Order: sequence, then structure tokens, then C-alpha cells
Amino acid sequence: MKKGILLLFCLVFFQSLHAQKVVVDAKAEGEKFEHFWSKCVGAGRANEALRAGWLEQMEKVHNECGFEYVRFHGLFHEDMFPVLTEGGKLVYNWQYIDDVFDRLLDMNVRPFVELAFFPEQFAAEDSKTVFWWKAKVTPGPEYAKQWHDLIQAFTQHVVDRYGIDEVMNWYFEVWNEPNLYPFFWHGTKSQFFELYKQSAIAVKSVDQRLKVGGPSTSNFVPDARFDGEIINNHVSEEIFKVEDINELEWHGVWIEDFLKYCEKEKLPVDFVTTHPYPTDFAFNPETGKGRGLTRFAASTKNDIEWLNEAIKKSAFPDAEIHLTEWNTSPSSRDRMHDWLPPAAYIVKTNLECIGLTNSLAFWTFTDIFEEKGGASSIFHGGFGMINYQGLVKPSFHAYKMLHQLGDEKLFENNHLFVTKKSGNGKVIGLAYNYPDDHLEAVPSSINTFKKLEKMGESKQLDFTLKGLKPGAMFKMETLDQDHGNIFDFWEKIGKPEPPTREQIKTMKKIAEALDTEIIRANKKGEISISRELSPWSLVLIQQID
Repeated sequence: MKKGILLLFCLVFFQSLHAQKVVVDAKAEGEKFEHFWSKCVGAGRANEALRAGWLEQMEKVHNECGFEYVRFHGLFHEDMFPVLTEGGKLVYNWQYIDDVFDRLLDMNVRPFVELAFFPEQFAAEDSKTVFWWKAKVTPGPEYAKQWHDLIQAFTQHVVDRYGIDEVMNWYFEVWNEPNLYPFFWHGTKSQFFELYKQSAIAVKSVDQRLKVGGPSTSNFVPDARFDGEIINNHVSEEIFKVEDINELEWHGVWIEDFLKYCEKEKLPVDFVTTHPYPTDFAFNPETGKGRGLTRFAASTKNDIEWLNEAIKKSAFPDAEIHLTEWNTSPSSRDRMHDWLPPAAYIVKTNLECIGLTNSLAFWTFTDIFEEKGGASSIFHGGFGMINYQGLVKPSFHAYKMLHQLGDEKLFENNHLFVTKKSGNGKVIGLAYNYPDDHLEAVPSSINTFKKLEKMGESKQLDFTLKGLKPGAMFKMETLDQDHGNIFDFWEKIGKPEPPTREQIKTMKKIAEALDTEIIRANKKGEISISRELSPWSLVLIQQID
């Protein structure tokens, strides 16, 4: 792996010495591709979706970033009251869930349904809990039958309420990161596989055409810690003594065992899910913290390629691939999430993974997110691409720019992606600078996070678009350290905690404002663009006339 990185550095250097001017013909036939980055986005828990701010931000990211689905935890948590005990009997109650789903569907966003966690009546009496809101994760003695009946009743209810034609478009994903014992699943691998079995049988009993999948496991690992029934961290002690963790062989967690189990039990697997965070140890049970080991910038692509091969070799070669959580790190207190570098990482990774997956769901769209409870700062490293006050971060701009791209690729190199729209032929390009001298690690705040934004080399953007109509108008929008990077502005005004209402209004305008210029094609129908791309910046070049 290390040799591969060095080879990549050499190749980039060689190309820069022998760079040739890029010419892109707008009339050329493009290569079709899918906007998988706009398929799904993550959120905290179902109950948060009952808040006005959450709903407003959901509508914004749907309208401006194109997200079609949203996934969240806690659908069956007590604060959604899915199971009540009345007169000594269990009664299902769907009112709160209906409220969330109704509002989502009204804004043309579908639920990517995570079937989790246990209602109080199904969990063990002394169940382990996770998060501030205490999701119950220990299966009770009758969990298998109770869970089957719940999922069957829930699935039948949503089909009755929304119609089979609608619900056939939904995804039913079983649980969340069950390999992370005892955090998200206080049971064995075999017990979780039984949970999947009961879930799949229940969903398909309503209609065979409904889609069910899993195992929703955590980030990839280079060792055997998850090979047994529960995690064994001691097997990791020796392997992490290497100088460079990118030299290690990384693989998905429980994926192969899960596919073999489903084949043996003749269970359906319509899609496979996992969470390819480019890190190791999302949680370390020995310390309660992550170890802070960050992999190199191409690790997500490598992980998805491994996943494709594993599925291809399985009994389910046609299963869809949905990466239902992904970000620069799995920490909701990573200050890098508020900064500029992740925007370039988002663009780079998504463009590299075209054709490899059906979705790569950013975790999350909003800082209205309470796994660790509330945060004391308006910028605390939350996952969201929008903070609690509605201020968009650079990550939001990255997804908004990706969404603007056409559906036919005309040209691609390591810092420029040019497309056109098949419907009207308009050309849209996206330039970005993920500095070559930072390819060995994904941006994180493990070290001095603020320095990273000021490090890295610039790149030269130099290309010509031809085949345009004379006078064609283009808008160029730039996200960089001085534009669309709201954290910097917040610092300059003294980091108000909390900002006043007037300050928030001003900050919203600053957060949204990118550097904008208009250019036109000459009489030959050509536009030549030559400019320096500062480290971590993005430039959207969009034909508007």
C-alpha cells in the first residue's frame, strides 16, 4: 500500500512536469454515470425528525443537494412509542412514525428504514444502552419472535398507509453496526444473524418485492478482531505496530460470513450495507474511545472495490451496495467536520467511486444530532453539513456542487471533472484541489486540525471548452478559505456563543456566499480557463445560458 502511494506521488509529479493543455469538446459523446452521492444521507434518530429545524434543513438538502432518501436510528425507541402495554397486552402504535414518514414523503424524501433498536418490552431486563438517549441493545429471551411480529406488523402498516407501489422503493436495513459489541449489539454474531433472519422473513411475508438487507457493520479492519462471536481486541495489538497502517490488508466486517449464512438459510439479500469510514476503531471497548488511526485518501475506494468482489463471489452477485454511513471520521466531536478540507475529500472520493456503489450516505446532514447529547459550541465538530443554527458548512457546498453536475462525463483527471446534461447539452465542470502532499491521510483533527487548512500545494487549472454556442454564459463559483468557509468568519467576529439573532442572519448570508463570476464563450464558441486552485478549494463551472 505504501509503495502504491509513493508511486502515485511520482506519477502526479511526472504529469505536472509534462502537463498539456486540456481541451474538452462540448459536442462530444459523453459517458453516462449515476449521481449515487445524492441517493441517501444520514441523520441522528427518528425523534429528531419531529423538530421544525430538522425538517427545514432536510428540505434544504433535498432541494439543493438532491438527496432522495434519509436514514436514521431509533425508529422503535421508546420516544417514538411504537409498542405500548395496555391491559397487560402489547399494542402497536405507529402515530409518531407516521408523522415522520408523512412529512418526509410530502417533501419527496423517502425513508431508508433502519430497523432498530429494541423497544423496552423486547430488550433484556438489564439491557445495555447506547447514546445519551439510551437505545436498548441487549436482546431479551423472546426477542426473535417478538421482533418478527413487530417487523411484520410495521411493514404491513406502511404498505397499507402508503401503498405497495411506494414502499417497493424503500429499503429495509436490519440494525446498525451489530459487530460493535457491546455498544450497538449486546449479543453474539449468531444472535444478530437470527435477528436478520426474522426481519427478512417478516418483511417478505408482506410482499416478496420489498427490499431487505444488511448487515450494516462498521468500518473496515485489517485484523481478525471480529472473526468470532464477539469482538476480540487483543488480536490487534501486534498488527498495529507497523509504521504505516496503509500497508495492512483491510477487509469488511462480517460481510462474507453474513452472505454465507443467508445462502445457507435461503434468506434474501437485496442489498448489502456497511460503513466505510476511513479510520480504524470507530469504538474501542477497552477505552470507550477511538484510537485515532486515519487511513490514506483512497481507502474508501479500495474498501468499496473489496466489497464488490466479495458480493460478486457470493450467492447474491446482483445485490445492490449501499454504504449507509460515511464521513472523514466516525466522531461527532471531530473539529475537522466544520472546516474546509472535508469538502475536497468529499468531491474526490465520490468522483473516484463512480460505478462502484449505489449510494455513499454522508453521516449526517445536520448537527441537530444528540448521540452525545447537546454540544456547548455552535461549531463542535458535529457530523452535519449544516450546524444547529442553520449555517451551512463547506461539506454542504461540496454536495450542492456534485448535485449540479450533468449525467454524462466528458473529461476527468485528478483535479477536474467535466460533464454535460443529456437533456439540454449544457456543460458543467467541477474542479477541486485535494493536495497531493496530503494523500497519505484523510483530513482529521487528530493532530493540529487548523494547520491542515493552510498546508498543501496549489494546482493549476488550465483547460479550454470548445463546441459551445458563441456567447454561451457560464457561472463560476469558488469555495475556498475565504468564501463559504463559515468557521473562519465566526472566528473573526469573536466566536459568539451563542450568536445573536442578527449575527445568525449575517452568518447565514456569509456561509452561503461563494466567490462568483460570469464568463462568456468567444465567437468561436470557446472558453479558456486558467487559474490557480488553492489547497482544498472547489470551483463549479456551470453553463447557465
